Amino acid sequence: MICALVASHAGCSQGQSPGESPSRSKPAANQVAVKQPASVTPRNGSRENPLSATRAMSYLEQICKLGQRPSGSTGMIRQQSMLQKFFEKHGAKVSRQEFFVDHPLTGRRTPCANLVIEWNPEAKERVLLCAHYDTRPLPDRDPDPRARREGVFIGANDGASGVAVLMELAHQLEQANLNIGVDMVLFDAEELVFEDYRGQRGDYFEGSTYFARQYRENPPQHRYKWGVLMDMVGDKKLELMQEKFSMTWPDTRPLVLDIWNTAARLGVKEFVPRTKRGRDQGFIRDDHVPLRNIARIPTCDIIDADYPDAPFGAAGSYWHTEQDLPKHCSGESLAKVGWVVLEWLKSVEPGSK
Repeated sequence: MICALVASHAGCSQGQSPGESPSRSKPAANQVAVKQPASVTPRNGSRENPLSATRAMSYLEQICKLGQRPSGSTGMIRQQSMLQKFFEKHGAKVSRQEFFVDHPLTGRRTPCANLVIEWNPEAKERVLLCAHYDTRPLPDRDPDPRARREGVFIGANDGASGVAVLMELAHQLEQANLNIGVDMVLFDAEELVFEDYRGQRGDYFEGSTYFARQYRENPPQHRYKWGVLMDMVGDKKLELMQEKFSMTWPDTRPLVLDIWNTAARLGVKEFVPRTKRGRDQGFIRDDHVPLRNIARIPTCDIIDADYPDAPFGAAGSYWHTEQDLPKHCSGESLAKVGWVVLEWLKSVEPGSK
């Protein structure tokens, strides 16, 4: 989940630079085995994509078959177990960063956990790849009032798509010879939030804010040179414009340009090399805000804010509705995003930015 700074979206600050606490400024499990289909190598122009669209889509579908996955739920616990086993099988070191959040509907203390997945953990200079893996408690933007109160939010695009890309990238990273270490972090409690006519209950970005504060207050021996967030990257009609915070921050703008230039070199036209038009459009509050503003990790957001064609909260948008389902997502979209990130990773060198 994310929140664009546009006039039609209630609960969002407009035209303000995000501060240190963006979440305040805006509105033992059953074991699940991950099925591994045969790899299929798609093509993009004359270049071959080593990532499998079929396999990436199967990961998204398997996650969604767990059902709703809000923080602290049975679905989330099963997902955590599944993902830990998956990434460990592919050679990564996996740990949990645990914390608690008050549930916005029940008020109960809810156990949460960011999953930290390390590749080449000895490297002192690293890149952070991240996504959130929780889902919203309810589809509170659904056009059906009953669904908003009692419906089911699966979060295929907003919740599973970034995770599926990282799972598909694991097949490459376990054999990649990169010049830098790579950490993946799956953020919990990104949207343990409920909104209705009474306003917003709960705070956004709890997991990434906790991670950022721990990084700042208890500095590890390594440092993150860059961070890349992937959110809502599975849309069948994928169009990835450059998010405006990422482009206007001086420390993240070079990162955005490098990634979009990589996409152009590969012929991945879904990466559109411009921001949204309109003074207040295209600024999106997401997990990259606390990473950059609190932890001082230069982090950009790869996100398609129009799902499928309509922006957040507009008529026809699947965002935070019961229509955020696998049938509206595409393995080709997932594989293309992963390919661009992989090729960009290969270009990252240790040392000064």
